[in-house]
Amino acid sequence: METIKMLELAGEFAENKDIAKEIRTKQLLPALKNNRAVTFDFGNVKGATQSFIHALISDALRKYPDVVYDNVFYKNASEEIQKIITIVYRYMQESL
Repeated sequence: METIKMLELAGEFAENKDIAKEIRTKQLLPALKNNRAVTFDFGNVKGATQSFIHALISDALRKYPDVVYDNVFYKNASEEIQKIITIVYRYMQESL
């Protein structure tokens, strides 16, 4: 399992969509393509924008919907970040 420490990559407030895209293309999608699990560790990240989370996971949900649900995990996500993740998952489910 690969653990991605979001604080180190995105800072205390995750909002930069270019960083989300880089994480997605260089770490998340290759792991899912090879059916490997990924944990996003949001320890000490105080918040995130919906556009950041969307840029981070929406393409993976579109390309590997079955794999994402079994292999992508979220650790230490605040209640606010958990809500945003849920919103993005619901939005993607409705659009597929």
